[in-house]
This record gives sequence, structure tokens and C-alpha cells, in this order.
Amino acid sequence: MKARQAIRPARRHALRAMAALGLAGAFTLAAPVAWAQKYPDKPIRLVVGYSAGGGVDAVARLLGVRLSAVLGQQVLVENRTGATGLIAAEFVAKAPPDGYTLMMGDSALLIAKLLQPKIGIDPLTSFKPVAGAFISPLMIVANNDFPAKTPAELVKELKANASRYSYATSGVGTVQHLGFEMLKQATGSSVVHVPYRGAAQIVPDVIGGQIPLGVVSATAGMAQAKAGKLRAVALMNTAKLEGAESVPPLADALPGFDVAPRIFVLAPAGTPNDVVEKLSAAVKSVLDTPEAGTAAAAQGTLRAYATPSQLGKDMAAETSRWKKIISDQRIVAEGN
Repeated sequence: MKARQAIRPARRHALRAMAALGLAGAFTLAAPVAWAQKYPDKPIRLVVGYSAGGGVDAVARLLGVRLSAVLGQQVLVENRTGATGLIAAEFVAKAPPDGYTLMMGDSALLIAKLLQPKIGIDPLTSFKPVAGAFISPLMIVANNDFPAKTPAELVKELKANASRYSYATSGVGTVQHLGFEMLKQATGSSVVHVPYRGAAQIVPDVIGGQIPLGVVSATAGMAQAKAGKLRAVALMNTAKLEGAESVPPLADALPGFDVAPRIFVLAPAGTPNDVVEKLSAAVKSVLDTPEAGTAAAAQGTLRAYATPSQLGKDMAAETSRWKKIISDQRIVAEGN
């Protein structure tokens, strides 16, 4: 009897300990749910690495104002310019991983690491993918006297006259530049690259005949093509942009060719999965609306939602693609 009485207090102690552990476990399991339910409870910053009014900034504002309505908190676009978006990227990468500081990044971020390996961030490890958002179709434009009018004729001309021509893009290491270098590689051409500051300088020079070919945004090229001032030869991607449906894709002559800058939302590495999923779902709900499609097309972009998992895979695949063309074509950053 005494032995049983001695055991009971020990048993009660053990049961209390087990109950305490059970409660702790339940709290641990419930914590992410509680975190997701209360997030967000203050404004969110969506950081852009480019000046206000530019392409990435425009779609960030398009997305931000609509996300504010979905999330119930303001999503404020903040411009931190410089170093082709790297200043913004470093700022976001070092921000607290709590879902309140995000980045509207683009393909230039992936390329920057390849051309400047010493930068302090890695797009594939310094961030957590949140959502793919848009792509920006690119167009190859030509002077009206250029002999090619279609993708097939362009490929034929570049193969036949490998060193006769030059082409303009908005800079070394841009998607425009690397995309045309992929075309050069496919045709065995040695067309000379001439870097410009942007489409505002490229288009007049193509029209005037100072340079025969250029790669610009589809909207910038289409406006002048419709006016008959230059020729829209090919889209570099396969998705059709409203207003440019008549322009054939380069893939008509080079099957599988598909190049377009990607725009996406990133969070600092370590951001809780439940917060990322909530943000990603909010982005999807915005992009699924017809209004968002119309607004995106007005900015020369197409909706291209991707889940966090798919965006991570897409970023890795795109990085590998750019790495190969940079190596094959021996491209180096300006000033190196």
C-alpha cells in the first residue's frame, strides 16, 4: 500500500509534465496559423530598383494598389535606384524576414550576379520567391530599308551576311542584349552590338538608318511600326501582346526561341512560408482579374503568375540559360 502511495505522486508529476509538453506542442503547431491570420497588420514596402515611371516601377504600382485592397493594408512602392537594381536588392535581402519588405525584381537581377560575381547577394539564395507576376515582350525592329521583313528572312539574312550589320540594345548584359546574342549564336552571325541608353535613343536611330536593327519593348516598337516609320520584324517571345498580334515570333524561324524579361516578387530569405503563401495568393487574385490584364497590357507587359515553388525553378533555369550565353559569347560587364 505504501508502495502504491509512493508511486502516485510520481505518476501525477509525469502526467503534468506530459500535459505541459502537449500544450507546448499544440502552441508550436498553432503559431504559424496565428502568424498568418494576423499578417499583415501594418503597411508593406514593395521596393523597386529603378526610377519612378519606368517599366518595373509602373507594374509595381499597378500591383501595389490592388494588393492593398486584397490584403487590407497599404502596399507602398519605394524606389531605391542605382547599380541596375542592386542597391534595392541588397536593401531587401538584409531587411527583417517578416513579410513587410518585399522586392519587385526582374531578370536583370539574375544577370547582374553572373556579370558581377563579387556583389554581396545571390538572387537564388538571398531571397525567398513569392510570385511570378509579369513578362515584358521584346521586339526586333529594323529600318524600313533592311532586306528582311519576317523572322525567316531575318535568320536567312544574318546567316548570309554574318558581319555586315550592327544592332542596338539598352545596354550590355540586358535581356535585350543576351537575347540577340542567342540569335547570333543560332545563326552563326557576328552582328556587332551597340549599347544605347534606352529605346528613346534606339528608335530614332533605327528610323534614321544610323543603325539597321534594334531590340526594344514591344510597345515602343509597335507604335512606330504602325506609323510606318520602321519595321517590326519579330517578337522575341511566343506570347502575344495586345496591339502586336500581327508581329510573328522569332520561334517561327527558330523553334523554341523564347526570350522575355521576367518580373517577380521576392522576400528576404527566411520569411515564414505561411506569409509567403498568403502574399503569393494575393498576387494571384490580383492578376486573375480582367482589369489587371488590361492595365498590364497598357504598360506593355503580360500577366505571368507563378507560385513560389515554380518561380524558384524558373529563376534557376533562367540563370543557367544566361550563364551559358554569357560564357559562350564571352560577354563581360562594361568597364571590366
